[in-house]
Amino acid sequence: MDEMEDKTSVHSDESDVEDDLRRSSKIQPENRRTSRWKNGQCVLAVPTSSVLSPRFDLSLCRALLERDGFQIPVADFETPLDIALDVPSVRRYLFLNSSLFHFIMAPIIYVVIWCAGFSTLHMYLSVTDYWVLCLSVSLVSIFFTTFIIVILHYSNKEININIDVRLIQVNERLSQHMLLVGVADWVQNCTGTLQLFIVYWDTARCLRTLTETLEMSFAGDEAQKRLKKRMSHLVLVSEVMTHDPVAVGSSVNEGSDEERPLLMNDETGGSTSTSQREDTKLTTNYILVPDQKVPAQAKALQLLLTYGAVYVKLLVSEKLPNSTHRPLHHRRNHCTTTSLCLCQYIKTKVLGL
Repeated sequence: MDEMEDKTSVHSDESDVEDDLRRSSKIQPENRRTSRWKNGQCVLAVPTSSVLSPRFDLSLCRALLERDGFQIPVADFETPLDIALDVPSVRRYLFLNSSLFHFIMAPIIYVVIWCAGFSTLHMYLSVTDYWVLCLSVSLVSIFFTTFIIVILHYSNKEININIDVRLIQVNERLSQHMLLVGVADWVQNCTGTLQLFIVYWDTARCLRTLTETLEMSFAGDEAQKRLKKRMSHLVLVSEVMTHDPVAVGSSVNEGSDEERPLLMNDETGGSTSTSQREDTKLTTNYILVPDQKVPAQAKALQLLLTYGAVYVKLLVSEKLPNSTHRPLHHRRNHCTTTSLCLCQYIKTKVLGL
């Protein structure tokens, strides 16, 4: 009997080992395929299907990511991206804020300013040499057009409420799969390129470094003042559905007293008023400045997710600020492809360190 028990225990142990080896053999290829990526490497770049109405093929994106070893469920990829970007107002904004639209608007702005300046000066000034007037108006028009284009160019380097902030929830889910997403565009050969970029990024080391910075670099009050100063304009406005407590209370009272209303003729009017009350919408403002009471790690995570999309945009378009006081392979730099990693960008841009 003892020998039989020993044999059965040996067989069970062998089966357990085989099961573990079978599981590890399934996991190891995925780990090998994802471990070959480094922070800052672009995993996928998908252009829009239309220039006038930008829209991304998210099912194709997820299929390409699965081919590269990233197993992402629909709830973590397609659903939040649909909510963030696949909205008519957002698609219109993507086109109006694109580099291609700015490229088209530049000559139009120049012509409008030139015509307005020429007609105004010609009306109030008596000039015999029209070439002097035309030259002066042309120089002024070039100056104002260049000024407007430069403002639009530098505004694209800042965080965008309508695009980057809407991608916070997407990056919150994709960061669990070591990915960050962002939208970037530029003009090349007179052709606009608006693309959805997915970049590999392991936020663990950046989270640890940024948490240490928030804890030890300076006092909590000073950190909160700097965060409010740099992030006070980041306010997310959303509409929430509310139920009127009066309508809810009346429905509860009716259900407790009787099964049917007292006045049968008022049934339609009552249902209409109740539906109008139930459809009430309230506007809620969400301030993106981290709360002072939360731990430093929670603040660091919120900052990483808030500035993740704009960092990806600047990374792929090569518009990140250069780090003059840190070498490229500094031990605090968690990205070998650029001079600033995500935590360093937040420290420079938001915390002012």
